[in-house]
Amino acid sequence: MPYEHTATRRIEFSETDMAGLVHFSNFFKYMETAERDFFEAAGVDLIRTKPGELVGWPRARAECKFSAPLRFGDTIDIHLAVKAVKDRAIDYQFRIYRRNEDGSRTQAGKGRMTTILAQLTDSGTLQSIELPADLRERITAAPAEALARPVAV
Repeated sequence: MPYEHTATRRIEFSETDMAGLVHFSNFFKYMETAERDFFEAAGVDLIRTKPGELVGWPRARAECKFSAPLRFGDTIDIHLAVKAVKDRAIDYQFRIYRRNEDGSRTQAGKGRMTTILAQLTDSGTLQSIELPADLRERITAAPAEALARPVAV
C-alpha cells in the first residue's frame, strides 16, 4: 500500500517576486501538487462528483517551515509521507528540496497538513465522513523510519 510519493516540478516565473524568489504561499501549492500526484498514483479520486453530491478534502491544518529560498527556474522535489490515516482524516508530512547543479539537494522547507474527507450537504455545509474501506486499502501510514529519514535523491 502506498504511503509516500515524490513529485518533481520547475519553479515558474509567476511563482516569484521581483527578486526572483518564490513567495511563501506557493510552498502550500507545492504540497497540494504532491498530494494530487500521490492520490493519482494510488488510484484514488481526490475529488468525487456525482449529480447532487460533492466529496472532497478540505484542510483542517497546514503549516510550513522555510529553510532555504527557491528561485525562478529551480527544479524541486516535493516528498509526501502519510503520517497517519484516521477515521475521517489523513495527516501528511512534506519535505521540499531544491536540486542543485552538482546533483545534491538542499531542503528548502518542511510542512504538515491535515485534510478531512467531507461531503457537501443539501444545505451547503461541509460534513466530515468516514474514510471508505477502498481508500484505506490503497493508502496507509508510513513506517516511523520513513518519516524520520532524509529522502534519497
